[in-house]
Amino acid sequence: MSSSLFPVVSRWAQRLQSLSLAAFGALALSFGPLALPAAAQDAAEGAPEYAMASKLAAESLLLDATYAGDRLVAVGEFGHVVLSDDRGATWRQATSVPTQATLTGVTFIGEDIGFAVGHDATILRTTDAGENWELIYNDTESEMAFMTVYFENEQRGLAMGAFSFIVETNDGGDTWEERPLSEDVSDDFHLNKLFAANNGDLYVAAEFGVVYRSTDNGQSFERIQTQYEGSFWGGFGMKDGSVMVFGMRGNAFRSADNGQTWEPVNTGTDKSIAGGVQLGSGKVVLVGLQGYVGYSEDYGRNFVEVTRADRLGYAAVTDGPEGQIVVFGEPGAKLMPDDVDAAREQVGARVTSKPADSEG
Repeated sequence: MSSSLFPVVSRWAQRLQSLSLAAFGALALSFGPLALPAAAQDAAEGAPEYAMASKLAAESLLLDATYAGDRLVAVGEFGHVVLSDDRGATWRQATSVPTQATLTGVTFIGEDIGFAVGHDATILRTTDAGENWELIYNDTESEMAFMTVYFENEQRGLAMGAFSFIVETNDGGDTWEERPLSEDVSDDFHLNKLFAANNGDLYVAAEFGVVYRSTDNGQSFERIQTQYEGSFWGGFGMKDGSVMVFGMRGNAFRSADNGQTWEPVNTGTDKSIAGGVQLGSGKVVLVGLQGYVGYSEDYGRNFVEVTRADRLGYAAVTDGPEGQIVVFGEPGAKLMPDDVDAAREQVGARVTSKPADSEG
């Protein structure tokens, strides 16, 4: 890792911007034969390089995180996978990860089975709660990036990313087949985040103000054009059934009618937003570039911005130890208060805006 963190921030911001602005360049979509067994896919690429052990793995770029039961699992650059069994208070590196590619997304089905995706069309699988991983899909020649992964159950899952490249498995990741988003959708937008709403519908945050929705567990998707024309970098479903998507220049939109209409969200910022979550308490938190952390107590209608003193980029956020959240990004995993009042008092954070008055 470079002694200077600035190049890391720059590379991460450029990655996010390139995904959102369709500036990947002339990448060749040279995907190999479809539905190869994992062993054959691995052999085609040769022996994988393993993530190197590093005491600073939890302090380097982390791009996504999720809970596997009570364990918190985060992924990032150089194939780093880090684990916490105390909700983010302390971290250790996974034992074995057969890639050095940047990992961009992670998901778990229950406590033990999980999948991570990333650059070089990389997909990893774990069956022991993230301790050890196996490489089950990889195409280094394509230089393509998966940005998001979702599993309906232990057998069926989807990985998506640049230029609408999608692969699907129906056997727990042993084999994968390339597929279109939907037979009647011909877009080649970058698919930045696939997530489920409370009712089970699936949504994809994409480019040019487009959101895709599936009501049949991802068998097909319909294209929804919001009133925004920029790129969405992420989204999530909330307990009340509403969904939120967010992205460039502080733009976020919320739908309470299954994606039929979208209302602008007062994020309190013009900084690009890359991650978000509804905490167990019901509060909603967003994170993004230039130290942005936004807190909402009205189901994501209005946010108070707290700017971290480090002014670094953050890509994901989860529940943390009692009274805290964990934010993930360029400096790794960092703890922060889970409410604005505590954040206001915390050294190194300041409130820069207040939410507009709203009803309910």
